[in-house]
Amino acid sequence: MKIIECPRDAMQGLHGFVPTEQKIEYINQLLRVGFDTIDFGSFVSPRAIPQMRDTKEVLSSLDLKHTKTKLLAIIANTRGAHEAAEFDTVDYLGFPLSLSETFQQRNTKKSIAQALEELTIIQDICKEHNKTLVTYLSMGFGNPYGDSYEASDVIDMIEKLKKLDVQIISLADTVGLATPELIKTTFRAVTEQFPDTEFGAHLHSDLDSAIDKVEAAYKAGCTRFDGAINGFGGCPMAEDKLVGNIATETILAYFEDKGVSVNYDGKAINQAINMAPGLFLGK
Repeated sequence: MKIIECPRDAMQGLHGFVPTEQKIEYINQLLRVGFDTIDFGSFVSPRAIPQMRDTKEVLSSLDLKHTKTKLLAIIANTRGAHEAAEFDTVDYLGFPLSLSETFQQRNTKKSIAQALEELTIIQDICKEHNKTLVTYLSMGFGNPYGDSYEASDVIDMIEKLKKLDVQIISLADTVGLATPELIKTTFRAVTEQFPDTEFGAHLHSDLDSAIDKVEAAYKAGCTRFDGAINGFGGCPMAEDKLVGNIATETILAYFEDKGVSVNYDGKAINQAINMAPGLFLGK
C-alpha cells in the first residue's frame, strides 16, 4: 500500500503565502512519517501558483538523509520539466492531464491534444534524467463544466498514455463529484484492463463520503492513495469553491480498521497533524 502525502496540493490554494521556513519545517516533519512519496512542490509559473514560488528554496533545505520517502514535483510544461529534472532529489514529475477541455485550458492553458504533445516531450525528459512520470488524469470522474464525459473516455486516454510508456496514472476526482459506485466501477475497469499499470486515487471529498470513496477504490484494486493531513487543499484552477483532499488520517484509519498493513511512524504523523493548523489556518 502506497500513501502519497500532498502538502503542495494542500497549500497551493491558500490566499496567504506560507513562509518558506514554515514549509521546510512541515515537510521535514512529513519526511519522518514514512510515506511512500511526498508531493512537496511545483515547478510552475509563480504568476499561476504564487504559493509555490519558493519550491527550489524548500527543496534545498529538506533533510533527506534519514528517510526512504521519495519526492514528487508537479510540472505543467516542458520548461518546468527541464527545471525539475535537474534536481537529483526529485524522483517523480507529476503532470496534470485532463479529460475536460475546459479544465485543461484553465489549468495549463492548452487543449488536451496540445497537452498530450507536451507530455510526449516530458516523458523523454524524464527518461533522459532517470525520473518517473506520474500522470494525473484530472476530472477523471466527470466535470462541472458541461464537457462530455463517458467511462470509455478514461479507457481511451489511458491507452494513449500507455503508448507513451506512462507507468503510473492517478485518477483524480478534482472537484469531488465522484460517487463511490463510479469510483469502484472505474478502478475495476482500469485495473483489469491495464494490469501492468500502477493506478492511484487522488480524491477530493466532503467528510461524509470520504471513507466510502477510499473503500470503493481499494476494493476495486487500488493500492496507491493521495491524501493531505487534515483534509486541507483543493485545486484553485477548478472552481471558486475548493473541495479539500481526503484527509490522510481518514485513509490510514480505514486501512488500520481493515487490517491492511501500512508502515508509518504514528508519533511523527501526530506531530505533523499538530503542526498543520498553524501552517494552513494560522493557528
